[in-house]
Amino acid sequence: MPLSLIIAIVVGVLLLGLILLGISVYNRLVTLKNRYQNGFAQIEVQLKRRHDLIPNLVETAKGYMSHERETLEAVVTARNQAAGALQAAAKHAGDAGAMGDLSGAENLLTGAMGRLFAVMEAYPDLKANQNMMQLTEELTTTENKVAFARQAYNDQATAYNTYRQTFPPVVFANLFGHTSNAALLDFEDADLEKAPVVSFG
Repeated sequence: MPLSLIIAIVVGVLLLGLILLGISVYNRLVTLKNRYQNGFAQIEVQLKRRHDLIPNLVETAKGYMSHERETLEAVVTARNQAAGALQAAAKHAGDAGAMGDLSGAENLLTGAMGRLFAVMEAYPDLKANQNMMQLTEELTTTENKVAFARQAYNDQATAYNTYRQTFPPVVFANLFGHTSNAALLDFEDADLEKAPVVSFG
């Protein structure tokens, strides 16, 4: 067998191997990206539910807390900012700027909600209101679901980032448009992951 034919076969096999490796890496990157984007979609569902519960909570509280207008308005404003940040983040799941804005907005909302619950302690009739008890229970459940969904998203984003940074995917990632890591979603205020402390006794 002529040497040129052997070289051509070896080069052909190497090229075929490189193409197959590229296809494998591309498919894996797409799969992992879709997983973390789906993980963010689960966070979005839970945060939307949280945002939808808050106006009902504020409306219920209004009847009892007429002198706490500033506190109630702060909650509504923070809720609207968080809803806007969520909408922007949903369009750019994994983007560091969008995730940072969402974290900041959710932290502000959590702080405003904490102040509302603290003020509610001075209103025993409000705490005993059946509608308020139900809304608070739903909010508590939603907070727990947010925490679980956020952990699942962060796990998927970490899996994507790790694969993207390893060899040989790191060689192909930029060629396939996977130019940056997926940003993790980190709420600085740990209270978002805890049930709101409200006593109905």
